[in-house]
Amino acid sequence: AERIEKEFEKAIDTFERFGEELKQAEPDTLFISGKKFLDQVQPFKTIEFGGTNHFKTSRVISFDQQPQPAFNKKFDFLISNLAEKLKQGFVNYILSDNPKQTERLYAIFEDVRVEGVPKEETLFTPLTLSLSAGFVDRELKLLCYTDHQIFDRYYKFHLREGFGRKEALSIKELYDLKPGDYITHIDHGVGQFDGLQIIDNNGRKQEAIRLIYKNNDLLYVSIHSLHRIAKYVGKEGTPPVLNKLGSNAWNKLKSKTKKRVKDIARDLIKLYAERKTAKGFAFMPDTYLQNELEASFIYEDTPDQMKATQDIKKDMESSFPADRLVCGDVGFGKTEVAIRAAFKAVNDNKQVAVLVPTTILALQHYKTFSERLKDFPVTVDYINRFKSTKKIRETLERLKEGKIDILIGTHRLLSKDIDFKDLGLYIIDEEQKFGVSAKEKLRKARSNIDTLTLTATPIPRTLQFSLMGARDLSIINTPPPNRYPVQTELRSFGEDVIRDAITYEVSRGGQVFFVHNRVQNIMEVYDMLKRFVPGVRIGVAHGQMEGARLERVMIDFIDGDYDVLLATTIIESGLDIPNANTIIISDAQNYGLSDLHQLRGRVGRSNKKAFCYLLSPPLTTLTNEARKRLQAISEFAELGSGFNIAMRDLDIRGAGNILGAEQSGFISEIGIEMYQKILDEAMAELKETEFKELFTKEQLEKKFATDCQLETDLELLIPEHYVATVQERLNLYKELDNVETEEALLVFEKQLEDRFGPLPEETADLLQAIRLRWLGGTIGFEKLTLKHGYMTGTFAAKSDSPYFQSEVFGKVVQYIQMHPKDMTIKERNEKLRMRFEN
Repeated sequence: AERIEKEFEKAIDTFERFGEELKQAEPDTLFISGKKFLDQVQPFKTIEFGGTNHFKTSRVISFDQQPQPAFNKKFDFLISNLAEKLKQGFVNYILSDNPKQTERLYAIFEDVRVEGVPKEETLFTPLTLSLSAGFVDRELKLLCYTDHQIFDRYYKFHLREGFGRKEALSIKELYDLKPGDYITHIDHGVGQFDGLQIIDNNGRKQEAIRLIYKNNDLLYVSIHSLHRIAKYVGKEGTPPVLNKLGSNAWNKLKSKTKKRVKDIARDLIKLYAERKTAKGFAFMPDTYLQNELEASFIYEDTPDQMKATQDIKKDMESSFPADRLVCGDVGFGKTEVAIRAAFKAVNDNKQVAVLVPTTILALQHYKTFSERLKDFPVTVDYINRFKSTKKIRETLERLKEGKIDILIGTHRLLSKDIDFKDLGLYIIDEEQKFGVSAKEKLRKARSNIDTLTLTATPIPRTLQFSLMGARDLSIINTPPPNRYPVQTELRSFGEDVIRDAITYEVSRGGQVFFVHNRVQNIMEVYDMLKRFVPGVRIGVAHGQMEGARLERVMIDFIDGDYDVLLATTIIESGLDIPNANTIIISDAQNYGLSDLHQLRGRVGRSNKKAFCYLLSPPLTTLTNEARKRLQAISEFAELGSGFNIAMRDLDIRGAGNILGAEQSGFISEIGIEMYQKILDEAMAELKETEFKELFTKEQLEKKFATDCQLETDLELLIPEHYVATVQERLNLYKELDNVETEEALLVFEKQLEDRFGPLPEETADLLQAIRLRWLGGTIGFEKLTLKHGYMTGTFAAKSDSPYFQSEVFGKVVQYIQMHPKDMTIKERNEKLRMRFEN
């Protein structure tokens, strides 16, 4: 009703604004107000679901049901329970979608003898059906148990399709183009995408992308130039201004941006160069102890985890200081990678510092590291504000003497009085939580020390640095086996929601986090929870508590002495309590996206289904941004969506301070992906000019034409009769345009054949054209033209370029001398062109 009222007022307001100009019916005759709606619904029988009631309640329909009890694979309990229910007149069903499971149950019931239950008694009827959870309905005398709960296996959820696994990673794939979307073309600026179109080129059919610019000017872009287009992502809700084709405004903006970007790129390159020229410590290859530690990991390594481990070890074994960012979603095993790296350093008699953002996390990591390394000769210790000054002093003494191998701590680790005997590795966890000044201190402290940074939702700036190659990046994108997405629900604050969530979790032997981020009235919430769910053990934790007490509460919760932990966001980072599988976040509209993602990551860390309830006022009363944030977090419930959330965060907030405040203006004008491309270009130019001597090896190896364009009048396309839908063809063209190796091209070809059948001739030619483009780039052509039976290659380099002294050009000259009749070479507009006669 509130929503209707709001819309009704909006209609009246709009009508009053345009009343004079438009002959329109009055809102009263077209729409209905909220009050009227309620009055008119009154005479009918109404059933209300959900938290808020608008009508007088005459009858409450309560469902007399309870969830299936947990038997923890104790089959004698199960048999007694079923026999008991039969006596009470219940009908017993056991549901399984796999007949094999039913056979297993019968076999177990044969073997297990329970006093008082005759062996021949039929205790249940099997049903081949799938149900997500069992229940007992006392009113209907009906009992339905599910096999997966009995065997403590995990129900195969059919996940709501969020972003597919493949799309979860790269920014390019995150953004599918739809007609009407804004794009940026690197040569022509901001336009609007208008779909694919078949065009006629010298009597031959070709497919091209149609873009609309200012004054409805059209531009057709060849499918070979797809990589020159990027989807426009600026600040949400503000459409960009379209550029005019043929005007100079875009080029001016581009060069202005490039000039400003070069300043940042310069700093980045200096930083990178310092790292590459600094002498670091080269660690030894793995010892048998290292292999023993890695083999003792209780889970199976995921492929990404394995790769990240190998990468960081390779970095550590090289002679310059490592600087690697491991970006993996919450609970995907980043800590294990850190433990292995730390152990490698300790094996080489070096010390390790682990920097964490919160006191609680220092304690948690201390427990995790100690537990994992307990069978090895390693001393782990931690410092945080819970420890007395005397104890900290003792720890620091031992650190100085080299008696502590791994020290875990908060910002305290950055203090001047911390003195390592021989520090070899710095591990920074949850980097997005540290301020700029802390990072500056770190940078000075670690200019020649190997660094490993772990983060779940990288702050845009960190992500950017890594995407630009100023740091090495490993992404852990595969969830550990048997993990399920956290079921995320938006709810209004109400007693029922809270009571049901807590009761359900406690009944299955789990624990609950209740997050309330205001210390002032946290005890009121404690009393409220006591009232809602009497008999449940509740612990309270917040940052203003005295250290020892807070530590006690956390340890008691980890040990299972509390059912509910009522806490502020102090629990946000890195807490790992597999038994806690429900989190309730009060006033969720007040949190940022990455905070919500981090908080949600506290649950779902075992193979139990986990729940996250976001409690907020009705969505209609929230600001636009808060509503989008809550929708984004419930949309991206899939595993491994931290990266997507970081990207979506860029969308909602605008790319803001990616590289310092002054850049934000440009990004909103040109879009973030284009900004990225310009940044890459600026980096490449600087490497060729100002920092030439630093990158001599790279310059010798690099291609002189990074991008070879193809212009042709041949029929090179994926025809409609082969792939019917436009969106699918566009996706295939985009994928093909991003293919960079022969191996990947063969995989692409095989996938096409698997999905759509044998390749038509024009598609096979299209794949050959891709190979031709690569070859052109290797030779140094920026453009290849295949028309009227001739092929012309235009060299990328200007006449004063080092390219003409390179080995590649030497080979080209040699070839021309050997085949003088087959080709001609000319210079036009300061560019050299080579024409091949057929």
